[in-house]
Amino acid sequence: MISTLSHMAGNADISSAKQVGIVGASGFTGAELLRLLAGHPGFEVKVATGDSQAGARVRDLYPSLAAVYGDLVYDTYEPGELEGLDIVFLCLPHMASQPVVGDLFGKVGCVVDLGSDFRLKDPALYPLWYGAEHSNPALLPEFAYGLPELFRQDIIGAKGVSVPGCFPTTAAMALAPFAQAGAIEMTGVIVDAASGVSGAGKSPKPNTIFATVDENFTAYGLLDHRHTPEIQQVTGCEVLFTPHLAPMIRGILATCYARPTNSSFTTADALTLLDDFYANEPFVVVDEASPSTKSTLGANTVHITARVDERTGWLMTLSALDNLVKGASGQAIQCANIVSGFDETLGLPAVGMMP
Repeated sequence: MISTLSHMAGNADISSAKQVGIVGASGFTGAELLRLLAGHPGFEVKVATGDSQAGARVRDLYPSLAAVYGDLVYDTYEPGELEGLDIVFLCLPHMASQPVVGDLFGKVGCVVDLGSDFRLKDPALYPLWYGAEHSNPALLPEFAYGLPELFRQDIIGAKGVSVPGCFPTTAAMALAPFAQAGAIEMTGVIVDAASGVSGAGKSPKPNTIFATVDENFTAYGLLDHRHTPEIQQVTGCEVLFTPHLAPMIRGILATCYARPTNSSFTTADALTLLDDFYANEPFVVVDEASPSTKSTLGANTVHITARVDERTGWLMTLSALDNLVKGASGQAIQCANIVSGFDETLGLPAVGMMP
């Protein structure tokens, strides 16, 4: 059930908007931030950089943003232009945020990184899963993990927030309630998840062009996808994670399997556990119905359900979200709201678009 979160959110004065910047605003997550921030009463976009599009108008790349950002032009990244801003969002490729964080940390109110560069707490994991040493490991402890439903207290007052990946968000929100309650075995957990093509970013690739994706469904990252350690870090589970690319633009659906620790655990028990865990969360819908990606389209909401199979003894828990909203830009704004002392829901849609 969706409920109000007023008792968990601040009451900061929004008569004077916080000034924000977006580094990498020409990509899909940057454009989604611009869309969501256009209706946010507490944040004002002052700088939007996009080095590959520097000098171009935002409206020419994204006509959908023309009504609000009619004459906004993409800037080249210059740290001095961002210093002193209240919030700076980083929408950069994996492993590209580290030097920018080095430039800005402590010189802006809060750095909210949508990339993976500060998600993993163990620097030794970066060369294993990302193929390179972390260039600024001393700052890893300074970044809160930006999944409010699980780590809200860490985000309050943070100077750095690392927004989770879309796959880890989907899997963690389905599994964490059971893991934290001791209701599942912590080994042998399976996560199968399918994502829309926008999760691969704006730059065209042979496997993401229309002719490849349309009427196709494929698994990738077999056994070694880089989001595996992130899912394990958040849930505490040993996970076999397999992502799939679905012929759709937005959305993620994760189907997760785990062994209950109690042989008498039932579907009713599982749904009650989820309901209790997320009872006061404004962006979580727990329901008996199987979640669908379309029901979350454009919303910062996660839909979750669970079943226990009496025949095999497995728990199956499913979750769906919009990978560009709750899986990226919407969650980043949710975290920025917390950092700023605003109501956590401010400026964020909870209702998806249908049909």
